Amino acid sequence: MRIVSGKYRGRTIIPPRNLRARPTTDFAKENLFNVLANIVDFEELDVLDLFSGTGSISYEFASREARSVTSVEINSVHHNFIRQTARDLKFENFYAVKANVFLYLKSCAKQFDLIFSDAPYDLEGSAEVIKLVFERDLLREDGILIFEHSKECDFSSHANFWQTRSYGSVQFSFFKKV
Repeated sequence: MRIVSGKYRGRTIIPPRNLRARPTTDFAKENLFNVLANIVDFEELDVLDLFSGTGSISYEFASREARSVTSVEINSVHHNFIRQTARDLKFENFYAVKANVFLYLKSCAKQFDLIFSDAPYDLEGSAEVIKLVFERDLLREDGILIFEHSKECDFSSHANFWQTRSYGSVQFSFFKKV
């Protein structure tokens, strides 16, 4: 796993073998961030990364000097790895939170400019994240939710749906606060 751009571009991060996450592929991640570079100013973003896994997406935002990055992961081993990696890289305004994503969203009082969710593809009810983000008003004006999912999912009928990007087996559905 590597950081594809920003201050730490090219930095390789080697997660321990006991991490059981499926990180977003470098190919998909690089393409996603190329798209984002044309629609957001990274330095003006408060980012929420849900189901952080290895922390790969969080590190990309932090490397691009996002205003703040909150990384939510329930697995203790993963959470500790994310926290330690952020510390090793000396990321400022990086908050590693050990929590159940659904409970976190239900109690979160902060708004974000960009929310990224990469739930395990087989996690039943993972699309509940989309509902909670909009019900709880967790996006600022013009905020974006990016929901990573398999090809089997289609969110185009959702009221806040904006677009889908496909990179191999990885799909990113974008939603905007209207």
